[in-house]
Amino acid sequence: QVQLVESGGGLVHPGGSLRLSCAASGSIHALNVMGWYRQAPGKQRELVAQISSRSGTNYADSVKGRFTISKNNAGSMMFLQMDGLKAEDTAVYYCKAGDGMFDFWGQGTQVTVSS
Repeated sequence: QVQLVESGGGLVHPGGSLRLSCAASGSIHALNVMGWYRQAPGKQRELVAQISSRSGTNYADSVKGRFTISKNNAGSMMFLQMDGLKAEDTAVYYCKAGDGMFDFWGQGTQVTVSS
């Protein structure tokens, strides 16, 4: 089992920045992929960014050049640096991790971009 806890969400003006964190605990040694997803009101949950030892990093087209995903060497922390935020980035952001058999999700953190 893996437990994921997100933090760092909040209210920010357009053009501003936020840094999301995801703390992972439990059987993190088995994880081979971690990522950030988001879900806006009335929309489906979508992939924002993903990081894995096999394929490196990949980003949704809508956030390329503005968001950066990273994690520490131990794999216990994952981050999402979000710059140049837009109103359309408003959503609940979720941390997800997988070990090839199971997917684990955090509870989500709200990001609101508004003037």
